[in-house]
Amino acid sequence: MSESHDNKPNKPEASATGFAKGLTNYGDREFSVYLRRTFASSMGYSREMLDRPIVGIAHSASGFNNCHRHFPEMIEAVKRGVLAAGGLPIEFPTISLGETFLTPTSLKFRNLMSMDVEEMTRAQPMDAVVLLGGCDKTVPAQLMGAASADIPAVQLVAGPMSTSRHRGERLGACTDCRRFWARFRAAQIDADEIDAVERRLASTAGTCAVMGTASTMAIIAETLGMMPANSAACPAVDADRLRIAEETGRVAFGLIANPIRPGEIITHQSVENALRVLLAIGGSTNAVIHLTAIAGRLGIKVDLRRLNELSETTPVLVDLKPTGAHYMEDLYVAGGVPAILRELKSLLHLDCRTVTGETLGERLDAVSWVDREVVRPAAQPVRETGGLVALFGNLAPRGAILKRSAAEPALFEKEGRAVVFGSLEDLANRIDSDALDVTADDFLVLQNAGPASEAAMPEAGYLPIPRKLARAGVKDMVRLSDARMSGTAYGTIVLHITPDAASGGPLALVKNGDRIRLSVSQRALELLVPEEELERRRQAQPPRAQWRHKRGYASLYEREILQADEGCDFRFLT
Repeated sequence: MSESHDNKPNKPEASATGFAKGLTNYGDREFSVYLRRTFASSMGYSREMLDRPIVGIAHSASGFNNCHRHFPEMIEAVKRGVLAAGGLPIEFPTISLGETFLTPTSLKFRNLMSMDVEEMTRAQPMDAVVLLGGCDKTVPAQLMGAASADIPAVQLVAGPMSTSRHRGERLGACTDCRRFWARFRAAQIDADEIDAVERRLASTAGTCAVMGTASTMAIIAETLGMMPANSAACPAVDADRLRIAEETGRVAFGLIANPIRPGEIITHQSVENALRVLLAIGGSTNAVIHLTAIAGRLGIKVDLRRLNELSETTPVLVDLKPTGAHYMEDLYVAGGVPAILRELKSLLHLDCRTVTGETLGERLDAVSWVDREVVRPAAQPVRETGGLVALFGNLAPRGAILKRSAAEPALFEKEGRAVVFGSLEDLANRIDSDALDVTADDFLVLQNAGPASEAAMPEAGYLPIPRKLARAGVKDMVRLSDARMSGTAYGTIVLHITPDAASGGPLALVKNGDRIRLSVSQRALELLVPEEELERRRQAQPPRAQWRHKRGYASLYEREILQADEGCDFRFLT
């Protein structure tokens, strides 16, 4: 046996690309390559294609995900870009999280999807990957997985829906969903009209048409540098969306020869840029959890007290629903994310790298036009301070979040009586009862809807106005919970109270009739009950069952889930 033949099975694989990368180990490297190419040949690839570097396309299309129904067309556009650049595109599915189709909530499965993305991008032979997602939890899951796998990756999003019309009114899911449902609950419209509205609210492919969680996360991904410039806001049905997909394929192929890994793009500085932009767009409260989880995969901590500091010096510049009058399609034609970033230029870390190779500052030098009706100049903002604030106090020792840009300022400094609901079931059973003891000055309090609860932190923080108050014309009141809220919702709603009730946090101790003080100016949330009484209640609490689930993903979730201030990630993944 010759010396050269002896050495072949032990040849280093560091420089391998394409199908020769990440081989299944049979103890004979040459055989592993031979076997893999044999089976790849069954898919009709020519020898030329088998020798090319591979760009994987991780996508989350599903019949249970309406946002992604146009993905087959987008995947073909990505493939065009990869093929034109000289690579071989190979698509593969991952878990898909359709926001309204999952129980108990999509957040419970975000970490599972992130594990799928991480392990499949690492285990399968690819030299770079395009992450194709869009619906609320899919983009965070993909970025979390990519950050952990740390192979060259570029994000591509579904894009927002286009708006529709109803009796002369412009409609877009899902802020207008909530607006019409509130009118229906208040008996201002009848069942026939709400049925007609239901058919028009979401009439195209794509994510919600407003500044909800999906749009917020798309903007954050672009701000972080994980997407090409001006690719977040383009509507799903616009031809530009396909051109963006094609360009993303080219960008991904370029990362093979000149690798830029997620860990080089997602840094302390780019995460702070993302927080700035989140505050400037009046973005979804969910983004605080998701950005914390993405950053946490790289050992970067998002500090809620730092969020407050940034909020004081970051103006709200974008006038989109749920807080303004415009929609995501308007933001795209107004200049998109680069237009927002240019107005914030003096507040940003401009030397952050992007996936396309240039710095953030170099990207902004190319911005030429901005529609000032949609993206305000920094000197004439929608509001002078950021859209979100974190609250602290004996009711939220590790923080809570309020979207002040979507709230009623008259309620910012208020003390009220607690009307407590012990669970989502309790809320559903009593909120519309005419016998409910509640006034517009009370604080509605929901317990046991946080990450450690059986409910797994759903978007239930948008507690409905009790029906008898809605009929009387009440449109907002203070609502508190350890749950989340859709980015499309609005109101004076305190969320993510941490620690949550199910893990024994102070929220579990609140009783009907307790007094609570909210002070946005002081960033305070206080339960006005003496500490000795709280300790007595604490001691009287029944012991929590250590584990509710014995097997499967539910058991893993229960044992490993972190609190909201840690991104609701799994302990073993951070």
